[in-house]
Amino acid sequence: PYIIGTSSGGAFGAAVTIVFMGGLFLPVFAFIGAIGSTFLVYAIATRNGRAPVETLLLTGVAISMFFSSILSFLMYSAGNSLHQIVFWLMGGLWNVSWDDVWLALLIPVGGIILFVLARDLNILSLGEEDALHLGVNVEQFKRILLFVASGLTAVAVSIAGSIGFIGLITPHVMRLLVGPDHRILFPAAMLAGGLFLLAADTIVRSFLGEMPVGVITSFVGAPFFIMLLRYNHFIVWKIP
Repeated sequence: PYIIGTSSGGAFGAAVTIVFMGGLFLPVFAFIGAIGSTFLVYAIATRNGRAPVETLLLTGVAISMFFSSILSFLMYSAGNSLHQIVFWLMGGLWNVSWDDVWLALLIPVGGIILFVLARDLNILSLGEEDALHLGVNVEQFKRILLFVASGLTAVAVSIAGSIGFIGLITPHVMRLLVGPDHRILFPAAMLAGGLFLLAADTIVRSFLGEMPVGVITSFVGAPFFIMLLRYNHFIVWKIP
């Protein structure tokens, strides 16, 4: 969500409605911003019907920085709304209501779609060329996967803000525990991510008052991610 600009697009959409509309329809604007940012990244990265992963990631970083600069300007101009923007950017569940549950129902729907795609994703893990020889339409599959995952991220961000590192850490941990088969890894990572968020939110509510839960997840997640990078050559050999 961060690398391909989905989170920054959602934050931009949320900040716009906070500054200019008093937060009216905030989840809707955040969702539009997140999805719009992803489509923009894909459109810029696509050449001759193909979107190489390296180009997609670099484009995402550039677009993310662009939206972040606009967001910084909006925060500078926000006045009394600055506090609300900062809390939303850090992410949290303090402002979630039962009305948001109807929007959140899209998440299990997207999860089912990803589970159906798990077999082809296992094949794609062998490499794009091998996957093509095994009958996978690689470019079409990448498009579907990108937009389903971005849609799920947009829904989550529009409800709870930008809660960092859960989607980056838990899949790596569960891959070490349950293996690389996405038919098992997808539901395991979803369950672990939900439990991690629940534990972090419980700690915040019990001991830290109204602090955004994103502070806790980033505090725990960033050092853990650095550890993964540091010992990557060991981790790779553990994954068949």
